[in-house]
Amino acid sequence: QVQLVESGGGLVQPGGSLGLSCAASGSIFGFNTMGWFRRAPGKERELVATITSGEIANYADSVKGRFTISRDNAKNTVYLQMNNLKFEDTAVYYCSIHFVVAAQRYWGQGTQVTVSS
Repeated sequence: QVQLVESGGGLVQPGGSLGLSCAASGSIFGFNTMGWFRRAPGKERELVATITSGEIANYADSVKGRFTISRDNAKNTVYLQMNNLKFEDTAVYYCSIHFVVAAQRYWGQGTQVTVSS
């Protein structure tokens, strides 16, 4: 089992910045991908950004150039730095870790990000 604990999030004005972090604990072995997804009100959950244990990052087009994902493998922690936030970034953000070989994915509890003036 793997547990994910998210921190960060909150209320920010448009154009502002916010950082999220997510620490994983438990049975973490082998190649994995950590990432962030989000669900806006009335919408499906969507990918925001992912990063492999080899630190290859992938971003949704909507956040490219504004968000940066990074990870500390020694701490099993993934970070998401969000800059130039827009109203449409308002959502619950979920941390995830995916073990490709075992075909297992775990989710955090979610943290609210609200962009409002």
